[in-house]
Amino acid sequence: MTERVLILGGRGRIGSAVTNDLVTHTQADITITGRDPVTNANGGDRVRFLALDLEEEEKLREAIANSTIVIHCAGPFHYRDTQVLEICIEKGINYVDVSDHRSYTQAALNLCQKAADAGVTAIINTGIFPGISNSLVRQAVEQFDLAEKIHLSYLVSGSGGAGITVMRTTFLGLQHQFAAWINGEWQIIQPYTDREELNFPPPYGRNAVYWFDMPETITLPKSFPEINTVVTKFGSLPDFYNRLTWMAAHIFPKWLIQKNSMIELLSHVSYTMTDFTNQFTGIGVAVRAEVTGIKEDKKMAYTAAVLHNNTTVATGLGTGSIAQLILEGKLQKPGVFPVEAALSTNLFTQVMDSRGIKINSHWLTL
Repeated sequence: MTERVLILGGRGRIGSAVTNDLVTHTQADITITGRDPVTNANGGDRVRFLALDLEEEEKLREAIANSTIVIHCAGPFHYRDTQVLEICIEKGINYVDVSDHRSYTQAALNLCQKAADAGVTAIINTGIFPGISNSLVRQAVEQFDLAEKIHLSYLVSGSGGAGITVMRTTFLGLQHQFAAWINGEWQIIQPYTDREELNFPPPYGRNAVYWFDMPETITLPKSFPEINTVVTKFGSLPDFYNRLTWMAAHIFPKWLIQKNSMIELLSHVSYTMTDFTNQFTGIGVAVRAEVTGIKEDKKMAYTAAVLHNNTTVATGLGTGSIAQLILEGKLQKPGVFPVEAALSTNLFTQVMDSRGIKINSHWLTL
């Protein structure tokens, strides 16, 4: 029987990247959705388009019931509830998403037992970061006798090949302070603070990153209870975008940055700017995971990094690989889980190899 994939938000840039990955690596029939009708869908005979607004609940239920797996790409997830996931659990349909906000993540994780009882495998926070980043951490943690600290850093060139939705996500992430797991306790962090310059693999070199609220901040301490600190930081190229983002986070009045109209204005201005600078910076991504701890009675640091020349395509690879493994029956874990709690390092390295993604890693004695 032909597997049937439903990609909600499949006409967006990330949804399109997921579609392309699944067309390449599976034989599934794919239905992509969007609110605006179109005459056809890219991807050949195996891809069709369904006009669907998530507010059309009966139509959504029917589309989910007719699928083997649902991939939720209709962000920003700051605005989403768990309706799609709940319908999947009700209908017994496996689920994957590209969610990237802690409130959604926590709400989804709260449905873990319901999904387990229904035999539904639901993997959240897939993509590049979160997603591939989580698996890099798991691989690194497994190298230690006792892992103690996780430091994740993400660097994106220009727009990363993304659209307005991802720009919105960035500015929405500046609105509120957040809790991070530091020295064995939850501490309040101000977004886009504590500038830190780190060495990334070539061609990126030394670049700056700042504190940024990511789902990994709350999932990694639960997935790896021995860890006492989890740091998640983000930076942009060229560096003046970091300066502008810092200004939006710390100079603009809070009431202003929390207005939807201001988020829209900043998102469109940023998209226009990056669309121009992309020709100089490219649209690539670097993900750097550093774990420190004890190995053979020595204090050591293990750093793993992944690079790709297109951030959006890399997101599609991360999500597509998870969906592929579920479709093939290689990833079966009833419940709701972040990537690092569901995907083994062995399977992770297999799907990265199949997509030509190299993992750069090295040890350092502290």
